[in-house]
Amino acid sequence: MKKMMLRLFSMSATLLVTASAFAQDGAAGDSDAGVKAIAAALAIGIAAFGGALGQGRAAAAALEGIARNPNATDKMFTPLILSLALIESLVIYALVIAFVVGG
Repeated sequence: MKKMMLRLFSMSATLLVTASAFAQDGAAGDSDAGVKAIAAALAIGIAAFGGALGQGRAAAAALEGIARNPNATDKMFTPLILSLALIESLVIYALVIAFVVGG
């Protein structure tokens, strides 16, 4: 008798839970649109802020190195441009992710 009651309870509990889960399926519109927009804005905002800080520090370090040793300008220029391009590519990658999340 206990097994029968357990089976009946588990089947009725399953039916009650799935009925309420499927009731949300017909909602008109995207209820997560606001959260997605905030997430996309935060992603690009934080990435742009971090990229600007990184570029500023890289340029400051390169200019300080050039000021200390002007003969090393040619050796510092290529790694500086490469690092600035990589920093900028990370910001662009964050922009792409923000478009994917927001859209």
